[in-house]
Amino acid sequence: MRIDILTLFKDMCLSVLSESIIGRARSNGLVEINCHDIRDYTLDKHNRVDDAPYGGGTGMIMQTQPIYDCYKAVCEETGTKPHLIYMSPQGKVLTQERAKELAQMSNIAILCGHYEGVDERIIEEIVDEEISIGDYVLTGGELPALVLADCISRMLPGVLPNEDAYTLESHFSGLLEYPQYTRPYDWHGMTVPEVLTSGHHANIQKWQREQSLQRTLERRPDLLEKAELSKKDKAFLETLK
Repeated sequence: MRIDILTLFKDMCLSVLSESIIGRARSNGLVEINCHDIRDYTLDKHNRVDDAPYGGGTGMIMQTQPIYDCYKAVCEETGTKPHLIYMSPQGKVLTQERAKELAQMSNIAILCGHYEGVDERIIEEIVDEEISIGDYVLTGGELPALVLADCISRMLPGVLPNEDAYTLESHFSGLLEYPQYTRPYDWHGMTVPEVLTSGHHANIQKWQREQSLQRTLERRPDLLEKAELSKKDKAFLETLK
């Protein structure tokens, strides 16, 4: 899979994408992530990429020309039109389900806004969808773009040791993950649940499922409305209620 990030802060993005699991995945050729500096494409002699908004208002707006030319350069590199995502607080909130769908694509591009955003005509001309990482506002789209790139990349084959590394986590199945423990067995007077040291795999799986259901009910009951629940799951939830 190839991911292209269109940004004013290329080095910032590359520094994050070169570390840890995603950095290793890039080095091993499991995912290709490229960062493109929009400022490299401006025709302004002062290297500007923004201007004051029509109609007045505070802040500056990123101009169409450098963004569009950067985008066209990416299209020429790939030989195709990538699925272009604009990171925006006005977009649909990112979910694990949407990340799974995006991970099936061969090429996506992510546009990072800055200042007061981008000229609306760019969105109308080249953007395929807008995505938000939450109902709040940041100074730019770089952090959301990095979140999206990480969220997608970790589900690609070979990036994590096996599918269990992400399919058993919170949100993948529609529920929150069960609590996890490691050594030491006794810490500050708190011990690991006995079932986890029993070696009885069926009981462990039952405990994990019930803990997942309980956590979801307590912390994110809204998720239960869309989760796939068995008769046993529903019966257990009724006992909790």
